[in-house]
Amino acid sequence: MKLWNAGACKFATNLRCCCMVDIHDGRGVLYPARLPEFQRILPPEHLRQYVSWYWISRWDIAAGRISRQQILPFPLMNLVVQPEGVTVAGPSRGASHRDLRGTSWAVAALLRPAAAPYLASLVESTPQQLLDQEATIDAGALHQALLDEHQLCDDANSNAGCAHQLSLWLEQRLPPITESGELANNFLDHVSTNSAALRVDHVAKDLNLTVRSLQRLSLKYLGLSPLAVIRRYRLQEAALHLREHPQTSLASLAVDLGYADQAHLSTDFRKVLGYSPSDYRSS
Repeated sequence: MKLWNAGACKFATNLRCCCMVDIHDGRGVLYPARLPEFQRILPPEHLRQYVSWYWISRWDIAAGRISRQQILPFPLMNLVVQPEGVTVAGPSRGASHRDLRGTSWAVAALLRPAAAPYLASLVESTPQQLLDQEATIDAGALHQALLDEHQLCDDANSNAGCAHQLSLWLEQRLPPITESGELANNFLDHVSTNSAALRVDHVAKDLNLTVRSLQRLSLKYLGLSPLAVIRRYRLQEAALHLREHPQTSLASLAVDLGYADQAHLSTDFRKVLGYSPSDYRSS
């Protein structure tokens, strides 16, 4: 048994060399300084049409205390494995939080649009029906594999092993990507990497789609309207900019993000996050 454990850790170390690529993206987490141990890992190349990255978190919170993690999530679904089981977490309409207690961990795959309908189908649902929901799926083998990874290896090797186990599980189940799945991925890539993507009609034109076709595509694969997806990324960028450049003029930031004026940015910010840009900056 000791030989098998050592072999497993050595294998994980080898994996670390080929796939343990940290993803540095400041969007999404509203208060990074409050994060527990956290790492994002790039998936193998053949799965990048289905998975943006794997994320792994561990925490050890003192008894009687709570660590609240506040996020403005990416407009995507997650496959999440924790000691309690495996769930599919649907996209979120706005900001959310999770209260961490005790000692535990979470391992997840941030799913690209092409993978979302299949994972939602495991709970007889769709991305749109899973908005703000988290549903348990029957994935006992995956759950046990990740429990074993945490028991067999130290944290660094465990991260590589967990990413590998998620990759194995996904590649054995995900169907071939469809033309519409590729188009949905292209929509997400266009919006997430292009700060000039501000209007639905302009994005539809860039993708050679009608506005109505883009609306159907977005709802099917992301569960949100195209405008909600666009606004999510622009608000993530606004929060990131306010953290990294707190002296920025809100009026100029509003213009850069495609808002008519500062008041419109503040209204949207408050509607989604629950507080104004000024309040967030000061906090």
